[in-house]
Amino acid sequence: MNFIKNILALVGLAAIVVVVFGVMKLEPISQEYQPMINAYKGLSEEDQSRIHGLMSEMNKAIETSRFDSGAFEAYLSSMEKLFETGNGAEASIWKAKVEEGLSAEEVEETMRFVANEHNIKNVGELPLYQEVEKLSGQPFRFLKIYMFCNAMTAAKMVDHSDSYSAFLPCRVALVEDKEGQLWIYSLNMDMMIHGGEPLPKDLYEEAVQVKTIIQDIMQRGAAGDF
Repeated sequence: MNFIKNILALVGLAAIVVVVFGVMKLEPISQEYQPMINAYKGLSEEDQSRIHGLMSEMNKAIETSRFDSGAFEAYLSSMEKLFETGNGAEASIWKAKVEEGLSAEEVEETMRFVANEHNIKNVGELPLYQEVEKLSGQPFRFLKIYMFCNAMTAAKMVDHSDSYSAFLPCRVALVEDKEGQLWIYSLNMDMMIHGGEPLPKDLYEEAVQVKTIIQDIMQRGAAGDF
């Protein structure tokens, strides 16, 4: 079981497929996994070779405990959401349902208040629904993006890896769904924090603090809790 968990922590869904194929070579073929086995047999030699290469890299990483201890939970949660919804975007976000009776303006006011309370700067707001209405000439449901950033934490993240710039700034979306219900969305930061090799201790602590702030903005915004 630990072997399965460690592999899963490395490459997520692809790892499950690889493990199943590997196990099937050692144990009697189970009808339960026959679709996966058939899919593997249908792959090109090049793709099968890529899978074998991944397994080799996984073994090396497991031997050296290369990845963050929270990687398993990060990938597992993402995959559970993927299978539950069939939606890759849903698998990579957090969302909070806004309490009934709260207006978009009340939610906005609360989120700004909470951000200010945590001393994280609101670096911009993008009312996309207004742009859609302007271009289409038709009313559109509420859709607005709020951008928050701690510049010094952002600088440390980029100094660690330029790739983290793609996560900047932290974005929170307030969306009215097609039934008129308001929701708050943000990118799930767990993959960024836990999904690879462990972050340096100081950067890890700051990243977790930003995660806590963004989730507080979302939860209190959804409840109208100043």
